[in-house]
Amino acid sequence: MAEVLIVDTDNNDTKEISGIIKSSKFGYLQIYTATTAERAIMLLKQKSPNVLILDVSLPDMDGIKLGKTALQLYPDLPVIIIIQLRMFEIAQASINSGFVGYLLKPVIGSELISILKRVLTSSINQEINRSLDDEFNIDLRNPAKSAVQYIQIHYRNQISLKEISEKVYLSPSYFSKLFKDEIGMTFVEYLSWIRIQKAKEMLRMSSLLMDVIANRSGFSNSSYFATTFRIIEGKTPTQYREKFNY
Repeated sequence: MAEVLIVDTDNNDTKEISGIIKSSKFGYLQIYTATTAERAIMLLKQKSPNVLILDVSLPDMDGIKLGKTALQLYPDLPVIIIIQLRMFEIAQASINSGFVGYLLKPVIGSELISILKRVLTSSINQEINRSLDDEFNIDLRNPAKSAVQYIQIHYRNQISLKEISEKVYLSPSYFSKLFKDEIGMTFVEYLSWIRIQKAKEMLRMSSLLMDVIANRSGFSNSSYFATTFRIIEGKTPTQYREKFNY
């Protein structure tokens, strides 16, 4: 699940930022909070969030330094700094440090959402364009788990039961039963489910056309994509996207 970490000593400010996110198209984000740099670093290591939002004034570490520490852990992590009015020298320092932007207190909802849209859409596009040649490690002791890993990497490709059963050195019939017993879905059901999850991410965080989303999530055409989406989600892709319009 996509996650955001908010680091601020003021609980009211944290609640305000959380409320803005929850009432927006990014309401699906799991939100974690911290009031100290020490706690924030622990959560960074545990949760690997997609976005870090932090106040520049923390009791145990300068916010700029914490942001730099976060970027040492995750060089591609979007860091958004929060500052008080007239602290523009800190804003400049944040940009020079590689942060994606800054916000003034009190945080304005439209400005926060604008930055989130920019950085999260970029993150999704990077994932979409990631090479499908990622290493696939076959564990013959766990053929179903290996198959799941393969599907999650190559969901955009045309994948057959026969193809994957050969990769884990099992007959198609035995592999099919084993997969259903261990995963709780048939091979086809799981492949469709993964593709729909990828499509949902693009529907939430981009304005891509349905034909493009269908293609990038592994469906042969938008009609088949829409039918499968409605079966799994109980609504059309357009209806799902409308929930996240802000």
